[in-house]
Amino acid sequence: MQTKAHRRIRDHEVPCPAPETARETVQEGILEGVLEEVLEELASVLFTSLPRSDQRRKGVEYVQGLLGAEGRKSIRNISSLFGGEAAEQSLHHFISGSTWDWEPVRRALARHLEKLSPARAYVLRPMVIPKAGDNSVGVDRHFFRSRGQVMNAQQAVGVWAASDEHSTPVNWRLHLPETWLEDETRRRQAAIPETLRPETLDQAGVAAYLDITRDWGLPVRPVVMDAREADVTDTVRRLRTAGAPMLLRVAADLRLSAVDLGMPYTGGGMEMTARQLMLVARPLCQPVIVRYPGSTADAVYTGLTATVQVRLSQHPVRRPARPRDLRLLGVGENGGRWPAELWLTDIADLHPAHLLRLTRLTRRVDRDFTRIADRVGIRDFSGRSYSGWHRHVTLASAAHAIAMLSGTARSVREAARAS
Repeated sequence: MQTKAHRRIRDHEVPCPAPETARETVQEGILEGVLEEVLEELASVLFTSLPRSDQRRKGVEYVQGLLGAEGRKSIRNISSLFGGEAAEQSLHHFISGSTWDWEPVRRALARHLEKLSPARAYVLRPMVIPKAGDNSVGVDRHFFRSRGQVMNAQQAVGVWAASDEHSTPVNWRLHLPETWLEDETRRRQAAIPETLRPETLDQAGVAAYLDITRDWGLPVRPVVMDAREADVTDTVRRLRTAGAPMLLRVAADLRLSAVDLGMPYTGGGMEMTARQLMLVARPLCQPVIVRYPGSTADAVYTGLTATVQVRLSQHPVRRPARPRDLRLLGVGENGGRWPAELWLTDIADLHPAHLLRLTRLTRRVDRDFTRIADRVGIRDFSGRSYSGWHRHVTLASAAHAIAMLSGTARSVREAARAS
């Protein structure tokens, strides 16, 4: 017997867009049967760690609800596709009160995606979840410099497995302010594990990345991150300790020293801001063209790059700096402002064109967040439970992957039909 959710999926009422490679937005749905095929395949992989058959069934139903429910993806809206109040209570318990572990589900998702379409890099992307009240786990008032305002919100960071064609979140870390970690009542009500200790959002992102490469056994890939509001020195130190290659977008006022003694006007290592240093390096600019595989002409990027060997000014140096320790990459457009972007990297064996291609993965993730993740309700959990939040974003990540893979499968089928 088919549930209402099954019928909605079959009738193509999934409000999730396909990746940009499909070159269409999913409005009334996607190609006949593709989404159900992907859902069935992925569900057989994701939920093997759940010990009971009713838990596995609830996992599938929740993902179906994220894909099929209209409006906000609350437990009430999701459960309306499967029944009345009893279904709502059952799903609420499955998300907030059950004991199943979300980490094996995330690990299974990450490994499945790695097998289907290996990522070029892992993008660390913060997620802001505005809240009206103060009961949701981790909610607090924060000043967001990029928005220029104070907001009442939760903060989290996701690790996205990203390629030129698509990206999917595979791991998450919820940032818990000290106002929560030092409040025993709040900790008890939200069931926050005793092992959790204060950490910055930057530290949370690095820790979430290490889960993937250290604990899940996935390949080490470059970390790409917008670090303009981060503690760059601490982030570099942590990633280097872990042996993770990095590509960090940095602020114009980051203090650096040129290691290259041949750089003019640097005084053989004189400290400058990143922008000043790249202005001095402007004569080193080289044109660069990036063509994406299978892309059309409008997806070709033409611009300028320059690289300078540098050292972080605050970074402790216990030995002579190696020439290839860190490089500052400047990016600009022909005829545009120089530099338009500044990136710090320790990846020494890639041509600037390949580094530039990696930097564009942050834009890929931003697009997929808006066009898929937000639409399957990645920010819609409203409960108090710490475990509930993690289970929700885990299943929303699975829904994102299904929407993304369905769109990819559709584009492949359409191409085959056209040939």
